[in-house]
Amino acid sequence: MAVIKLAEALLRRKELQQKVDQIKAIKDKDLFEVKARRQMVTDSIEDVMATVPKCQLSEVTAEYDHYSKALRYCDAAIQQANWVTEIEVGNHVMMDWADAGPRLSEKVEVVS
Repeated sequence: MAVIKLAEALLRRKELQQKVDQIKAIKDKDLFEVKARRQMVTDSIEDVMATVPKCQLSEVTAEYDHYSKALRYCDAAIQQANWVTEIEVGNHVMMDWADAGPRLSEKVEVVS
C-alpha cells in the first residue's frame, strides 16, 4: 500500500477520471481499420471492404476496468480523509450572508 499526500491523491483522481472518460469514449468503429477495398470489377462484383481489428475489445475492457477500479479506490480514500480530517478556517468562512451582511431593519447610509 502506498502512502501519499492528499494533494497527490486529488491529482491522481483527476488523471484516472480523464483516463476512464477517454477509454469510455472509444467506439466499436474505432477498434477496426480498413485494410483492403476493392471497387467494381465487373457488374457482378461490388465494392469489397476488409476490416481488421486494431486491438481486441477485451484489451480495451481490461484497461477500462483497471482504471475504473483505481479511480474508485482513490476516490474512497479521499472521501475517508474528507470525513476524518479537520482544518482551521476563519469564522467568516462558515457564516451565512444573513449573519454577516447588513440587516434589513438597519439603515444603510448611501454616500454620494
